[in-house]
Amino acid sequence: LLVAGDTFRAAAVEQLAIWAKQLDIGLVRGKMGSDPSAVIFDALTAAKARSVDIVIIDTAGRLQSKTDLMHELEKIRRVSGKVIPEAPHETFLVIDATIGQNGLDQARIFHSFTPLSGLILTKWDSTAKGGVILPIHHELKIPVAYIGVGEKIDDLKPFDVETFVNSLF
Repeated sequence: LLVAGDTFRAAAVEQLAIWAKQLDIGLVRGKMGSDPSAVIFDALTAAKARSVDIVIIDTAGRLQSKTDLMHELEKIRRVSGKVIPEAPHETFLVIDATIGQNGLDQARIFHSFTPLSGLILTKWDSTAKGGVILPIHHELKIPVAYIGVGEKIDDLKPFDVETFVNSLF
């Protein structure tokens, strides 16, 4: 089940709806501007009722300088844990491989508000080498879980450290 937790950007919801249709899986979304935590509460309640094993929640991101947004992420984490006591099982920060050192600042701040279990590095197919993951891993010990090498369904790949190191040279 996909959940559109970024209730303030219509484009984010539309993009997630396209993925849900392509993957032939359910999508829960609220009204534009609605409380993201309420949408997530409803989605997790529905997932439990339907015996759904995997729920992927897309939240607003890339605005680590917005304290209100960071507090909303904390709230989402609390609400998730109320519906499913072990939730969230994983919390990934998606970072653009071209972002550079701003990625370290993002990771620090996101990790302080909602502990991250891993990173997803996107746009790996571009000219960027994703070197920001080195200081993130060194300082915060957050592993890279996946890399995005395109925009097709099969373009999200498990991260392989040996391939990464070889690509740097």
